[in-house]
Amino acid sequence: MERYGLIKTARASQSILPTGSPCTYGHRSHGHIAIPCFQTASGSEIMISMKFATYLAPVLIVMSTASLRADLSVASLSTIATDLARNVGGDHVRVKPIIRAGMNPHDFEPTPGDVKKVVDADLVLFTGKGIEGYLTKLEDAAGGASKFVDLGRDIPSLTMTEDGKKVEDPHWWHSVENMKRATRILADSFAKADPGHAADYARNSGIYLESLNELERWIRVKVAELPRNKRKLVTSHDALQYLARDYGFTIYPVKGVSTGEEPSSRHVRELVGLIRSEGVKSLFLENIENPRAIRQISEETGALSGATLYADGLGETKADTYDAMMRHNVKAIVDGLK
Repeated sequence: MERYGLIKTARASQSILPTGSPCTYGHRSHGHIAIPCFQTASGSEIMISMKFATYLAPVLIVMSTASLRADLSVASLSTIATDLARNVGGDHVRVKPIIRAGMNPHDFEPTPGDVKKVVDADLVLFTGKGIEGYLTKLEDAAGGASKFVDLGRDIPSLTMTEDGKKVEDPHWWHSVENMKRATRILADSFAKADPGHAADYARNSGIYLESLNELERWIRVKVAELPRNKRKLVTSHDALQYLARDYGFTIYPVKGVSTGEEPSSRHVRELVGLIRSEGVKSLFLENIENPRAIRQISEETGALSGATLYADGLGETKADTYDAMMRHNVKAIVDGLK
């Protein structure tokens, strides 16, 4: 009666199965024994021997697990990119963060393990504008730049002076409008790499763009609490130009674009004089910065040391999403300068 573990004929199944509801893959009760069975396309039911079912079960589990597996493996060189990828990619994307919360992207150097993540990934996300000084090394290891996605590529750059030269300011994500551009870039990149789920990426990006619109509305209302003549911001390093441009702040950084650059004594003296003359109430330290210079200036000027800001990426507990980071920073700045 058996061939390869199956009871062969529909006739055989009809002789032992009771009538009732159709059997998809499941069980029929025969006496006190639950017998595995399939329903064929024509509606006939085919019984499975217990021996065959034992072999079949692991196969079905593997097939089920494979169907749940993410379609794209994505390596991320920025906490901002990681958060964005999770929002746009949803269940179809498995994100492997290389730079994590609390790490300084300005002096980061990839390990061999990081290089392997890049080589194995379908796509590699970075924010661009020169902040990833190690990028060429990773592109060489991956065999070229084809799978690297520059989220800042279509975003107009602000510039600053560093070591006597004009350089791009890489901290573009402090403008919500810039983040909207990056969202569209990422949704398009995911759709090209995984066209079967393009509609899902478009839907996810639309939902995220609406959340960015809501964030932008909240920021404008919050900043409006602060008179324009009080929008003077002293920070650890020059990372908030895009925020300053959008909401009418003037930035007085202790350091330049890189956190590794130490301020000269002349620059500190000039900054102390400016803080006194402008009546700046608070100074702001960043989460990955050495507080020594800010504290020295605070002691000399009497200005308060305000809440910690997150400028180069997300935080580990506080400010652990883009939305949370922006709300934390804006609230800290406005409340500290009132």
